[in-house]
Amino acid sequence: MLELISTPRGPRARQLRRAIGSAVAVVSLTATALAVEATAHGQPASPSASSGCSTPTPASGESTLQFTNGGKTGTYIQSIPPGANKPLPVVLDLHGFMEPADIEHSGTGLAELGTSRGFLTITPQLSELRLPQWDFTENSADITYLSQLLTHVEETLCVDRQRIYATGLSMGGFTSSSLGCQLSERIAAIAPVAGLQDFTWCHPSRPVPVIAFHGSEDPIIAYTGGEGPNARFLPTPGNTGSSLNDSEPGVNGPNSRSIPDNAAAWARRNGCAAEPTDQLVAPDVSLRNYACPADASVQLYTVLGAGHVWPGTSSAVYPQPLVGANTTSINATQLIWDFFQAHPLRR
Repeated sequence: MLELISTPRGPRARQLRRAIGSAVAVVSLTATALAVEATAHGQPASPSASSGCSTPTPASGESTLQFTNGGKTGTYIQSIPPGANKPLPVVLDLHGFMEPADIEHSGTGLAELGTSRGFLTITPQLSELRLPQWDFTENSADITYLSQLLTHVEETLCVDRQRIYATGLSMGGFTSSSLGCQLSERIAAIAPVAGLQDFTWCHPSRPVPVIAFHGSEDPIIAYTGGEGPNARFLPTPGNTGSSLNDSEPGVNGPNSRSIPDNAAAWARRNGCAAEPTDQLVAPDVSLRNYACPADASVQLYTVLGAGHVWPGTSSAVYPQPLVGANTTSINATQLIWDFFQAHPLRR
């Protein structure tokens, strides 16, 4: 009886063996196809552990820490999910102009999502005698500071160096755009919200995946380019005058190109097809998608009728008369994380 089970004989046994062989072949081909697809989309075979993985695992939760480098001092809110004893992704969440880090931290909900989905969140702010802001220009001291902060995080926490991402609102969106240009060797993907920008000096070492969000009626950073009408109610950033309709953004504000044109510039740089496809994903949300090579996706969510907001969240510090309407049709935080998950860095 045992011999019949282990070594079937006869015509029916041969049919059974052929069926089992076919099933094994199908499973093998399916596994191979999935592996090929994962590789095509940049999924790393294994995480790239940072030096911090050899240090004691810190307790989960939130803390505010100080970091000084290159003559600049700042603080950052560090949110650690449970199970931080293995290499985890990092999301750098950058505040906008006049917006303290704690407002960005609570407004985006990224830290809360990271707790449940298993990624680290870092929300920094410089300690300077001026309103919270970033100098996102080429080779600026602020960009160097953020780069060194990431190095510090890699040394003190267990980080997967193939999954470091940058996002931010408004000027934080400008800065995450700049990081995609200047730190492309370590930033896997970017997600500017109400602040996607392109720069003439942007020459990343690799295509950088981009997901962006912008309200069609943004009164601060105009969807059609430059500053919106309500920008006049804000103090001037930096130490110079307004940069309204500058051909190239500096520390002050946006360039004069429309948000779709900025997205198209990233798509060209990433080697995507020239003509995008537009899809209405909700009654008030349109998604522009470019046909891009693997690991080079460019997506733009346009929220019809919305303003200078993080879609899907609300905050009392963003009064609708100043920033415009929001939407609950999509949740930018969830969409950003889904996009980041699909776009690790392939070294």
